[in-house]
Amino acid sequence: GGGGDVEMHPLALPAASSSVYFISCSSPRHPHGCLLRRIALPSSSTFCSSCRSSPWIVALLVRAKEKTMLSSSAQFPNSSPSEDVLRIWRSAEAVCFDVDSTVCMDEGIDELATFCGAGEVVAAWTSSAMSGSVTFEEALNARLALFKPSYSDVKSFLASNPPKITPGIKDLVQKLQIRNTDVYLVSGGFRQMIAPIATVLEIPEEKIFANKLLFDNKGHFLGFDVDEPTSRSGGKATAISLIKQIHGYKMLVMVGDGATDLEARRPGGADMFICYGGVQCRPTIAAEADWFVTSFNDLVNSLDEADTGISFIT
Repeated sequence: GGGGDVEMHPLALPAASSSVYFISCSSPRHPHGCLLRRIALPSSSTFCSSCRSSPWIVALLVRAKEKTMLSSSAQFPNSSPSEDVLRIWRSAEAVCFDVDSTVCMDEGIDELATFCGAGEVVAAWTSSAMSGSVTFEEALNARLALFKPSYSDVKSFLASNPPKITPGIKDLVQKLQIRNTDVYLVSGGFRQMIAPIATVLEIPEEKIFANKLLFDNKGHFLGFDVDEPTSRSGGKATAISLIKQIHGYKMLVMVGDGATDLEARRPGGADMFICYGGVQCRPTIAAEADWFVTSFNDLVNSLDEADTGISFIT
């Protein structure tokens, strides 16, 4: 069941230096199979929902990224942080994390759309939104209109798809909390889908800023709450400005992968933007970041160095 009926070609779990992957799914529920013959990096969207639930598929995706992410880091001078960047990071009173493709290894709305049978076309809109080629609200409206998830759809999806937490994020959140740094989740995704992630990371509900799906009394899809600041372009910057005003933070850092995370860095908003490229590397966004990382261990180690005076080599 689940991702269990999957056959792996001998090359399916290669050393990180290999770039050729052959994977086939033989599940009877997927008569056409999920076949991947790809040079370079496999993507979670390549696999059917059954296969994506398999632990070894997740392990494959992590390992397959290793070599690619190392080469990605080499392309960006900002992968080596300046002293000013380290100072801001280590003295931040609050850190806000994007969720999709940052805290988690997937895009929540894409996964829900796939579950509802509209994965590919919705994923195309997501890519456009994250690259900044269309406004966020335009992409959000278009994606939801394509599959109109019901309350029952969302409930069933959450029951069968536990959060795919990005490696290293739990350690980073714990490290920040130990240092009395407040941690927030600021996302263009949906509260209903982010709540289980926050529970795993022990982030309280009041520190979630995200959109909200709306349903009628029969569970039919109505739309989303347009009063949430994250429902529109510039929304993350608005949410972060609000967070700073309420709590009086003098130094706040935004961590994410997309255009909406980058635009959160502005006067009155985030003081610094760290681009996380360990799941999705968007070159135009990475190039504009104060610091580009492909592993959360880099962020943990930089804090450990400040706390202990010991340098960590990764």
